[in-house]
Amino acid sequence: MEKIDLEVDDFMNYCDYKNLSQKTLASYEQTLRLFIKYLQDECSITKTEQVKEQTVLDYVKSIKERGKYTVVANDNTKRLNNPQNRRDFGRKVSIATINNYIRNLRVYFNYMYDNRLIKVNPMRKIKPTRVPRKAKEYINDKDFNNLLKSFDLSKFHEYRDYIVTQLIFDTGMRVGECLMIKDVTDINFNERTIFLPADNTKGKKDRYVFFSNQMATELSRWLQYRDRYKNSEFLFCTINGTNILERSFESNFTVYGERIGNREIHPHMLRNNFAKRFLMNGGDIYTLSKILGHSSVKVTEECYLDLDTEDLRKQYQKHSPLMNLKKA
Repeated sequence: MEKIDLEVDDFMNYCDYKNLSQKTLASYEQTLRLFIKYLQDECSITKTEQVKEQTVLDYVKSIKERGKYTVVANDNTKRLNNPQNRRDFGRKVSIATINNYIRNLRVYFNYMYDNRLIKVNPMRKIKPTRVPRKAKEYINDKDFNNLLKSFDLSKFHEYRDYIVTQLIFDTGMRVGECLMIKDVTDINFNERTIFLPADNTKGKKDRYVFFSNQMATELSRWLQYRDRYKNSEFLFCTINGTNILERSFESNFTVYGERIGNREIHPHMLRNNFAKRFLMNGGDIYTLSKILGHSSVKVTEECYLDLDTEDLRKQYQKHSPLMNLKKA
């Protein structure tokens, strides 16, 4: 094992100590292990201090030239995961993915530099590529109702996913946050609130989300149904009573999307739709930012102010100064 492998191990242990989310840890680990493989195979580099700015630039160029999933940190995983069978195998790596690699590398080299483990930070002048921002995907009323009709409510897992889908749509939670809810300790039906503990949130801060009267009815019916068949501490559990993995729900959701002829649909669209509908129904962006668990209102503005001309027209009709003028 080379010195750089041990240096990355130390960095990952530090990140784990800082209580970063598993998703963040996995992203750092994947980026750095792939980078190490490139350094060792292509550059004969065995120490972090040997990495120069040009080394990183050459690596970014190599990512752009290679196809998706054609390089793995450990060749043994190819036999297990069969990346060549993926639909997008070999396709061009997106700018967003490359920028994510750059951000992760910057975090690592900043750590090494700040702790005086390297004298020069090779990431100092390297910036992410600017990407034209795409509007968040929107599900109209007809498509969402068709989605709900696509679930087979006679099956435990589909009835569960039917409730999860509505709950995310009604509260704006992230999928991972929703799947970790424990009904006895986290849900207050009197106040119609759900407590999300810091350990389960992306920002590592406690927060509450809120649900409607209609959702309260759906949740009550679900609990009665679930308790007839399963004994679990989780509001949404597997057939074995354990909590659902996020990737499992995402995989199921793809199937439901295909049923209504939409292969591009994904669970995060439910959160996007909550945010846009909240604004369109007169909610303010400051309240929305708190509900979504964003670190600042600026983050919310950048993510969810995708209002097209039709949205603006509808909002105007609600708030026209002349129409709302009180007669003397």
